[in-house]
Amino acid sequence: MNKQLLLGDEAIAQAALDAGLSGVYAYPGTPSTEITEYIQGASITKEKNIHNRWSANEKTAMEAALGMSFVGKRALVCMKHVGLNVAADCFINSAVTGVNGGLIVVAADDPSMHSSQNEQDSRFYGDFSLIPMFEPSNQQEAYDMVYSGFDFSEKTGEPLLLRMVTRLAHSRSGVERKTQMPQNNISFGEDPRQFILLPGNARKRYKMLLAKQDEFIKASEESPYNLYIDGANKKTGIIACGIAYNYLMENYPEGCEYPVLKIGQYPLPKKQLKQLVEVCDEILILEDGQPFVEKQLKGYLGMGLKIKGRLDGTLSQDGELNPDTVARAIGKENKSYFTIPGIVEMRPPALCEGCGHRDMYTTLTEVLKEEYPTHKVFSDIGCYTLGASAPFHAIDSCVDMGASITMAKGASDGGLHPAVAVIGDSTFTHSGMTGLLDCVNEKANVTIIISDNETTAMTGGQDSAGTGRLEAICAGLGVEPEHIRIIVPLKKNYEEMKQMIREEIDYKGVSVIIPRRDCIQTLARKKRNK
Repeated sequence: MNKQLLLGDEAIAQAALDAGLSGVYAYPGTPSTEITEYIQGASITKEKNIHNRWSANEKTAMEAALGMSFVGKRALVCMKHVGLNVAADCFINSAVTGVNGGLIVVAADDPSMHSSQNEQDSRFYGDFSLIPMFEPSNQQEAYDMVYSGFDFSEKTGEPLLLRMVTRLAHSRSGVERKTQMPQNNISFGEDPRQFILLPGNARKRYKMLLAKQDEFIKASEESPYNLYIDGANKKTGIIACGIAYNYLMENYPEGCEYPVLKIGQYPLPKKQLKQLVEVCDEILILEDGQPFVEKQLKGYLGMGLKIKGRLDGTLSQDGELNPDTVARAIGKENKSYFTIPGIVEMRPPALCEGCGHRDMYTTLTEVLKEEYPTHKVFSDIGCYTLGASAPFHAIDSCVDMGASITMAKGASDGGLHPAVAVIGDSTFTHSGMTGLLDCVNEKANVTIIISDNETTAMTGGQDSAGTGRLEAICAGLGVEPEHIRIIVPLKKNYEEMKQMIREEIDYKGVSVIIPRRDCIQTLARKKRNK
């Protein structure tokens, strides 16, 4: 139809819209956020009444998308890699239930941890769940995989996992679009018990999933995304997964001298793998992420073989691939045309000047350090995590979404006082509410600060599920109303804030302090858009 210059994330979004999408479900998380934002901003979304509101967390997103699939409609679920941990309960069980309408789960991995706690590789989740996976090497493939993936999902009766990485998600390329498809009509599957995972039915459904594995392998062997390219030099065979294929080709603009197996669809294509290893003395595996293929290869083929990659030190076990690291792995000269001047220093992120989190940390640290020498502060995922850095050095933990409250509770259970939790408004409604309920049920001696900037600021100012409701949620969970305290974090209120913190730390029970002030970046955007 036409060609557009799109981010990898935008290519996924446009493909879903063109393939007859009825709903996108997501919680914002870099590098996946732009998929949902693109759909929200597309004119067809309003015209066709395509669902596009943010979900409270990745688990609710996955479950809602499965519900849309239940009625025969096509649904897209988007999250970053650690979000798949949150969605895993439904995600793994959806492989057993299968789907009705096409369902694609996008997991955007973050090698090198540009904005994440770990480098986990989502391909292990797809393999664990026994479902087909796609891994594009460029933006056009990302588009094509999603566009045809909905049909493939409906044909196989299974959800699909599409694995992206940061560089592909956030780089642009020309993408050629295909014909716009209509949305599916409401329909239901032939088996009325398909989605009822009582043990007797779950065992039946699991056997059906196992029986499909040969079909999935055959689909991979016939896939246009898995390509064997012969080469004259049979000393080394190269397996290049996803974006790693692009990095390899940057080193061989005229064509690679070695045989190459390009991988874009899983499970691994056994036929092409055998073709490669039968003619090569050794195999080099290029994959942006953990050694997923490398770990499988020997056992999968059932033969002795020299395999090089991340596990033997040919490539580093951490961090992203890039054309230079690939060049070194294949023994090519690494030409550097540009050098970084020695005066250039890394500039770590910092809280914005005028941010309400700054005022919260200023008062909190002053009270704690001067008056409570045994204190510990358990924090969470959000802009306020930057309180770990200078000049605040205000927090002692940041592990996963929602862990601040539960870790503070556990520390308090172990005898620590004061145990303080700092969490943001969006993270609180994502996965902090259940931790607060635990605290209330056990009358834990914790002080919880919900630093409320009335948005999901860290990922660009998306709507926060708790805006205007935090006090009601806390009261509904059982926090005593007199220990739900609200204040505007401004310098003129410092003394009042400090006194409030003292009072709630000294209270032997669950207390919640909510410093509330608009994110200054979101507020500036609102003013510009008026």
